[in-house]
Amino acid sequence: MFAISLGDDGAELRPLEPWHAGEFLAHMDRGREYIGQYVALPDHATDLTSATAFLQMYADKAAADSGRLYGIWSAGVLVGGVLFRTFDVTFGSCEAGCWLEESAVGRGLITRAIRVLIDWAVEERGMHRVEWIAASANTPSINVAKRLGMVREGVQRESYPHRGVRHDMEVWSVLAPEWRRQRETTR
Repeated sequence: MFAISLGDDGAELRPLEPWHAGEFLAHMDRGREYIGQYVALPDHATDLTSATAFLQMYADKAAADSGRLYGIWSAGVLVGGVLFRTFDVTFGSCEAGCWLEESAVGRGLITRAIRVLIDWAVEERGMHRVEWIAASANTPSINVAKRLGMVREGVQRESYPHRGVRHDMEVWSVLAPEWRRQRETTR
């Protein structure tokens, strides 16, 4: 198995696979309310069977080259994750996303992990467009998009029903030429 260092603090990015289901469920249990504010993930991983099924769904997506799932470990503990919810090689477009338990907030873990994913998608897989979709009220997620140099394209008004509330969803993106230019200026 591989692990990619996310910096000097020892955090790592690793594939999150079905055999991690117990660890993944414990992580969801620790962060269920915080993570679930804007994403449905904790509502889909409520026991070992459903946690395994979720991880298997992404293992199947990886095998079909239509999605990917990675965990973020800090001090050996799974504290969050990043993913390609969609990954369309034919059209050169993908959607990245994330989640993080509250204990790991404010350390830049998501921004660092998503940079790794976008670099790989653009440079290794030839993606032209990487999208980021977040609830307008999800300030931390919107701030990640801004830190990544993404462009806000618009708002899908009341498009995402979650826990009885319809949320406005913002669409952000970065195109491969923009990503490369900004990476050159930050290296």
